[in-house]
Amino acid sequence: MNPYQYRAPPTGIELVPRPQKMRLTVRALNGSMGSHGKHGTFGQLLAIIAGIIFGVILTAAIRQLMLKPHMCLSVRNRPIYDEKSEAFRIVGFDRNKNVHNSAKNLIFVGVMTANKYLDTRAKAVYETWGKQLPGKIAFFSSETSVTDVDIPLIRLRGVDDSYPPQKKSFMMIRYMAEHFSKHFEFFMRADDDVYIRPEKLELFLRSVNSTKRQFIGQAGRGNQEELGHLALKSDENFCMGGPGVIMSRSTLMQVAPHIRECLRNLRSTHEDVEVGRCVRKYAKIPCTWSYEMQNILYHNGSGTEAFTGPLKQREVHRAITLHPIKNHLHLYRLHAYIQGLNVRSSEAELVHLIREMAKIKEEAGLPMPHLDDPFSGTFINHLGTDGTLQKWMPSIEEEVLHWDFFSRAAFQLGDANPRHKPTSGMNEGINDVVRDVMEMINRVSKERGRVIDFKEVLYGYIRWHPTLALEYIIDMLLLYKKYRGKKMTVPVRRHAYLQVPLGALYVREYEHKGFEEELEPSGIQEFVEVVVKGSLTDLSKLHYQVPPAKPPTPQLKPKKIHFILPLAGRFKTFQRFMEDFQRVCLEGGENVRLVVVSFRPSVGEEDTTENVEALISSLQLDYPQTPMTVLQANTSFARALALELGASQCQDNDLMFFVDVDMTFSPSTLDRIRLHTIKGYQIYYPIVFSEFDPKFTRKGSDVENYDHSVINEDVGYWRAFGFGIVSMYKSELQLVGGFDTSILGWGGEDVDLFEKVMKKGIQIFRAADPGLVHVFHHVDCDRNLESSQYQMCQGTRYSTYGAAHALVKTILENPEILAYKKANP
Repeated sequence: MNPYQYRAPPTGIELVPRPQKMRLTVRALNGSMGSHGKHGTFGQLLAIIAGIIFGVILTAAIRQLMLKPHMCLSVRNRPIYDEKSEAFRIVGFDRNKNVHNSAKNLIFVGVMTANKYLDTRAKAVYETWGKQLPGKIAFFSSETSVTDVDIPLIRLRGVDDSYPPQKKSFMMIRYMAEHFSKHFEFFMRADDDVYIRPEKLELFLRSVNSTKRQFIGQAGRGNQEELGHLALKSDENFCMGGPGVIMSRSTLMQVAPHIRECLRNLRSTHEDVEVGRCVRKYAKIPCTWSYEMQNILYHNGSGTEAFTGPLKQREVHRAITLHPIKNHLHLYRLHAYIQGLNVRSSEAELVHLIREMAKIKEEAGLPMPHLDDPFSGTFINHLGTDGTLQKWMPSIEEEVLHWDFFSRAAFQLGDANPRHKPTSGMNEGINDVVRDVMEMINRVSKERGRVIDFKEVLYGYIRWHPTLALEYIIDMLLLYKKYRGKKMTVPVRRHAYLQVPLGALYVREYEHKGFEEELEPSGIQEFVEVVVKGSLTDLSKLHYQVPPAKPPTPQLKPKKIHFILPLAGRFKTFQRFMEDFQRVCLEGGENVRLVVVSFRPSVGEEDTTENVEALISSLQLDYPQTPMTVLQANTSFARALALELGASQCQDNDLMFFVDVDMTFSPSTLDRIRLHTIKGYQIYYPIVFSEFDPKFTRKGSDVENYDHSVINEDVGYWRAFGFGIVSMYKSELQLVGGFDTSILGWGGEDVDLFEKVMKKGIQIFRAADPGLVHVFHHVDCDRNLESSQYQMCQGTRYSTYGAAHALVKTILENPEILAYKKANP
């Protein structure tokens, strides 16, 4: 009997397997078989074979029906499973709410991925640009793909993750055509290592006629080795898959019915080549022959290194798609940078609207709207003023803003070193301004048949007002290229007068979750916004937006900081340092340790070694919970050797702070050391405030006992070029090779260590620390020092006399100084 039995219910058809036991009995017959028995046995065998074949066929048919539940019918003759509805549910598309030409159905993006990338690349894509599309996105993977990540995943039947993904690509195209062809204007095939700028993509597609057959991408013909091996004619191309391929609905519908045939006639191992061949054959169109597509759909040829370095590149700013981003963490980094560009663009649009509003109000004779917040009113008023170099009009001499000059070198009167190389911050600001200017110049270049390329900045001037704007005067060398009509290429020079208005300053302050926790490089802490609503010098106007109260959490003991202090003589200075150490660390109950590396004093100086040990022993008795150690080095002073000896007392996981005896510090300094020093990732180089000679800057005050907490440009300067004060973990010091103990005497060891850290690629964090102050002392430079050390010492000595304006005033008040200089050139 057939193992399947048909039972027909009143209103439908249902197949019900009915298991049966089949038994085949073969009898051994003695002698010859009779004709009747022979024919009967032969007929039974034929019936059995036919039954087996029919059973196999019917089983396969039922299995196929089970794989396609949407073809099964319920008792009411309605589908119990609608695959198209399930597809819409997966991508979150409501057919009743999203009509044609809306912001929700411009494009459907299909992202090809694999099971091993679902938790990394696919997740990163969906959490960044995937949710900002003017349409919908889905990830297409193998039939057996499994993930716990909440992404719109479509498992393609009969498809695996083998490479090249030709079948996956074609079946994805067919799936998009079968389920979404009537609901979207454009369809995009993308990889999981591409970044797409949704706002630029929408702007581009709105300019393209979606009713015509379109096959948009970066045209390719293969690399040099593949030419002639891809079965392409001289006038044929394909759209490179990496940067993304876009089809209009018309193109998709022309190709989709022939997917199976295209798969049966593959002529290369490249998926994008075969898709292009299929489109060319059935839609009758090639990939867009446009050189401009290389910049619109951008592919970086650096492989795994692409987009891992600086992101301030012309290609990043103007492209719609960026490919490849192999490390999914870099996708988040790129997304944050792009979001920052969008914020800047929105701010520029806001300034433009405010100025338009101000013009309309002025022409109508109406006042600007009154705001309750006096700062906001000032903010609106100064943004509403057109860019002009006369925006700020000083009323007294002290309010005059000076211009700093820059070319290959920078000249800044307010700097401790007036002539120096342009700083990284200055270069970054200039590059940002130049890039924006060139974008404005070339905004309509295509319509005019010309383009202007930037070559270099010849020279310029810059000044800034703390609350109003940055102002630039820049002389640029440009290259004018005309490619329509009479073609020409001509170098030109142009002056640009530019103003960057300043709004409210927002500072993000990260909250440390626990000092014993090691922060991951990509970890983002909860932050509190600090809004500066006035001049930066008026700290009383700082307003904190306090976050909601949280339940109390157990307080963990802060990370121990190991102070390592080199010392040679100078006992009086050491006493002042220990007074700070006692006040901040010992009395404050800080989790610290002190290691003093003491050298014998220089010739002619008093040997105070016993005094140092006695002072440390006395404090140790009063504060036994804080370990304090004195190491004696019976040799002449060498800072590199001192720091290396101090570090030898620490373990790999210990946080070390290399400090000098001339420093004063505050409790907040210790917090910043713990916050900014991250094991295995980041070293903290604080920028300390260095005092000028108090004889020049603190006249009328007690020079011996003045207040070291005063910080302004008259009493000192930020020592941005100093690298001697640093905090790091012992493991990072070992990684870079430690200090060069062959460097003797003053200076050089800090720069050497800094260069080692840079070469190892360890993250460096630099910031001004108002709690770290270098107390003034006279610098005596030994002429026996190595030449570079002697020059560094002399530079430090000269920079500590006083501020440039104070020295000028002193010279003007004492003409005998110039007289002496003239007499002794």
